[in-house]
Amino acid sequence: MILLPLMTWPILTLSIVLIITSVTLALFILLHKGRGGGMSDLFGGGMSSSMGGVSMAERNLDRLTVIVGLLWLACIIGLLVLYRFFPDYGILG
Repeated sequence: MILLPLMTWPILTLSIVLIITSVTLALFILLHKGRGGGMSDLFGGGMSSSMGGVSMAERNLDRLTVIVGLLWLACIIGLLVLYRFFPDYGILG
């Protein structure tokens, strides 16, 4: 019985990090400037004029989006491994 609390904290921690990174990733994606020809045109994103270059803020947003996306993917893989090798410690287990 002592093993139960020790095995549930990694699952709980990764689940919380996954929720936080999911919301953050969705917000970062919505902050991106529309490139035209996609769903952004549907909501008026195609009306903005492009200045030709990519600003430093846009490059930093791209980097942050990739970093948060990789962290999100690592959380999903980590949870997959934990649930695969320790199925008794899942939510329904």
